[in-house]
Amino acid sequence: MPRRTTRRRFLKAGLAAAAVGGAGYALWPDMGPYRAEADRLRRPLATEPDLHDLVRFATLAPNGHNTQPWHFRLQEARVTILPDPSRRTPVVDPDDHHLCISLGCAGETLALAAAARGRPADLRVEDGASPSVDLALGRGPATESPLFAAIPLRQSTRSDYDGQPVAPADLALMERAARQDGVSLALFTAPADREAILDYVIAGNDAQMDDPAFVTELRGWIRFGPDRALATADGLFSACSGNPALPERLGQLAFGAVFTKEREADRYAGQLRSSAGIAVFTADRTDHAHWVAVGQSFQRFALQATALGIRTAHVNQPVEVPAVREDFARWLGAPGARPDLVVRFGRAPAMPMSLRRPVEAVLA
Repeated sequence: MPRRTTRRRFLKAGLAAAAVGGAGYALWPDMGPYRAEADRLRRPLATEPDLHDLVRFATLAPNGHNTQPWHFRLQEARVTILPDPSRRTPVVDPDDHHLCISLGCAGETLALAAAARGRPADLRVEDGASPSVDLALGRGPATESPLFAAIPLRQSTRSDYDGQPVAPADLALMERAARQDGVSLALFTAPADREAILDYVIAGNDAQMDDPAFVTELRGWIRFGPDRALATADGLFSACSGNPALPERLGQLAFGAVFTKEREADRYAGQLRSSAGIAVFTADRTDHAHWVAVGQSFQRFALQATALGIRTAHVNQPVEVPAVREDFARWLGAPGARPDLVVRFGRAPAMPMSLRRPVEAVLA
């Protein structure tokens, strides 16, 4: 297919995704100030953005528990993304694996946004005890892409999907977008494979739900009401997961009764069985630089999916519990490897968008 025709197809897909997202959001009751802030965060990037506006777009990247575990250091024509240790999740992520992936997602997002405005980025990862992502911004022709257009539309859509398969051509585009040195991607669309992965999800979920420290950590990042979500501009707002928005105190009281091992297992069963497929990302090595690369790969995968009107959401229990992860690696045919991310995908209406902290709050 000629490149020009392919580009037209991508752009049409991006516009279609925007329409689907708007329609899905309209199904939710108006949440007043919350909705206004979510829309403000996702306003179009300026034609000639300064570094602060590029950082705003970068913060829209996916990150674990929406903790936003990053600082951005700005210099002339340079942005360095550093970990924010105060926003670690040491129970679910004791070795900062998910944190490094979040840095990679943010770096890839900023690079795509900068390229779309004629500032191509040379992205480098500084490994070591505390990893960082460094982007030196140059000058060149603007290269907008469907992935860039999808940045403000992408979300982790934690709902049941429509159960319909994704066309092979679309799967190929998603797989191509995810190509990254040092990272492997496996796609599973057969029902038997999804059932097998569901077993690992439930095994990991059972182990986590039996761990009081995990439950306490997760609970600390849940925002039950829009007022609380607005005040913190972080965490997992219950409405973004398809749950009722409640006054914060009532939500805290209801948490213990609603958040049970059995209910969570049933929820994940419905979600995986309604998905079109599951993507598993595995780095060649277990170090900070490769985990950052997984984040870059996943973000391009998720943005290409968004451009095609396809939703994504993490189901990382099989890689978060070490004993389950070892068994899962053997099932994948990679004994001894460390699978990094498990992501389901399919079509569904959009959910309410999550919030991000102001740019001033994330500057180093």
